[in-house]
Amino acid sequence: MMEDYYDGLYGNFNPEKVWFTADTHFFSAKVLKYSKRPFESVQEMNAHLIRAWNETVPPDGIVFHLGDFSCGSANTWCGIRRKLNGIIYLIVGNHELEKIKAEYLKNFVHVSQQMVIMVGGQRIVLNHYPLLCYVGSNRKTWQLFGHVHSGPNSTKGYDLPRLVHLMPRQYDVGVDNNDFRPVSFAEVKAKIEAQCLAAKGDNK
Repeated sequence: MMEDYYDGLYGNFNPEKVWFTADTHFFSAKVLKYSKRPFESVQEMNAHLIRAWNETVPPDGIVFHLGDFSCGSANTWCGIRRKLNGIIYLIVGNHELEKIKAEYLKNFVHVSQQMVIMVGGQRIVLNHYPLLCYVGSNRKTWQLFGHVHSGPNSTKGYDLPRLVHLMPRQYDVGVDNNDFRPVSFAEVKAKIEAQCLAAKGDNK
């Protein structure tokens, strides 16, 4: 039951049960070239993403997917969803905008364009896009996003130069930035704490 995982206004999710991801782009040949993903084919990419997801997320895990889930038909989406562990919340990405139909969205426990959640007492704003400003940014609220395909192989994209303006409590949870797998709450916490520490050092 979902009551086992959260309570309160935004949902105070159990931090040991929560993962984040974005920009899986299952079945997208374009993303292989655009993001320089290290796979020879879409089939190889799909198989790797599914395997890495299931090695990371247990069957009772909660995954917040921050958009651009898959290309293809509703049957394609259903086929991929059936292979993935966990309870999935979808934050709509730009590639989902034309797919806001019941046959696609029934694959997820909840679908919205933005969510504000609590995980172990930490307030988090979830959006497909990195935000210039967001509620609670001055009160230790995190903002997690995808869309920009940052990461070690990212060398192009008109959004990348703008990332220098991110605040230290923002983080790209997309697969290209996280070894092609969902990232746990604990991992995000460690990364944001390191970013905050580095920002303090830069301001000395």
